[in-house]
Amino acid sequence: MAKTPLQLPEKLAQIPRYPILYPHPSPIHPLLSLTSSTNNRLHKTPQISVFTKREDHSAPLACAGNKYRKLEYIVPDICSKSPKYGHHEHHQEADPFPGPVTTLVTEGAIQSNHTVQVAALAKKLGLKALVLLHRGTGGGLRTARDKHAFLSTGNVQINRVLGAEVQIYAEGDPMTEDAEPVLQELFSKGEVPYWIPGGASLHPLGALGYARAAVEIVHQEKEMSLHGSGKFDFVFVACGSGSTVGGLIAGFKLLENDGMSCTRRIIGVLNSPTKPKTYHEQRVLSFARRAGGLIGLEPERDIKMLDVRLEDRFVGTAYGVLDSETKVALETMAQNESVILDPVYTAKVARAMMHWLQEKEISNYAEEYGLEHVNVLFIHTGGQAALGAYDLDVHNQDD
Repeated sequence: MAKTPLQLPEKLAQIPRYPILYPHPSPIHPLLSLTSSTNNRLHKTPQISVFTKREDHSAPLACAGNKYRKLEYIVPDICSKSPKYGHHEHHQEADPFPGPVTTLVTEGAIQSNHTVQVAALAKKLGLKALVLLHRGTGGGLRTARDKHAFLSTGNVQINRVLGAEVQIYAEGDPMTEDAEPVLQELFSKGEVPYWIPGGASLHPLGALGYARAAVEIVHQEKEMSLHGSGKFDFVFVACGSGSTVGGLIAGFKLLENDGMSCTRRIIGVLNSPTKPKTYHEQRVLSFARRAGGLIGLEPERDIKMLDVRLEDRFVGTAYGVLDSETKVALETMAQNESVILDPVYTAKVARAMMHWLQEKEISNYAEEYGLEHVNVLFIHTGGQAALGAYDLDVHNQDD
């Protein structure tokens, strides 16, 4: 827990935010077993210290994770008399809202973590929640040996326990591409729905939460008195829809411009082979620049493609599929650190980070900058509730 209050840069501090998270930063703690095994294997400089930031311990609402940070900056618009956003991304020209929002509507894959956090937020705000789940997103359902369990347990079950209405759409259903008919049907029934895109990434305010998280991380670094550079030289985080990575890039850049920080390597670990790396790079750059413009940066000048570093070697066979190598990373973290990961995002991040620790990427960086000590941060974005839907005996699940 931080000893001193978090001081935000002026422009970021002026942006309306509804507090969902705990009033103190999500904790950062050392991964002692992973640190020890890494240094024992290297038998040379640099010494490497590995830490994790527990975003799954960040909020009192159900299934805490990275989406609550994004939603904090969206709630003021939801609760305003005339929301500026909240229309489907394909229908931004829609008519103004006819009254106060009554229903939050969002979408995701069958085991979406994001939908659970939106459903929990709806209850917190006294609103209804409608969750649209897509059978065809990724390969989790396709490779599940018990498809009924995959469709009814884990995050699906938690959505229903939270009181959300859940609608599941077949692969290829037009509603999975454009949910406007669902929103119009709600309007016809007297509801006022507010649309939150999957992962909250396409929402214009979606990346701001992780710009703020960057400030929080720098604040915690100072209190921790880290060795070497005194900062986290590498930050590993999942890259799905991309706004978490984009927000971090923008936030660290803002601090760098203010003389409060210095360059870090933010490594966004891709979790799906569906789109090429170049697609994700452009997407992350767009999110980073959009957030940067809101918090006081000159987006085109201050944020470059060189700031976007994505790792695509550990995507596995499909989004949402727990392959055998990723399962090993999940079990290693559980059995050596007592940290439970999720099968879709954080287990793939851990697998990538362990590879970087074992190979030369980090040691080459240390040699280039003359560092005898390197600090590595793994951002745990939550999602463990999805484990209940997965059969962890994956030997027959690899494609």
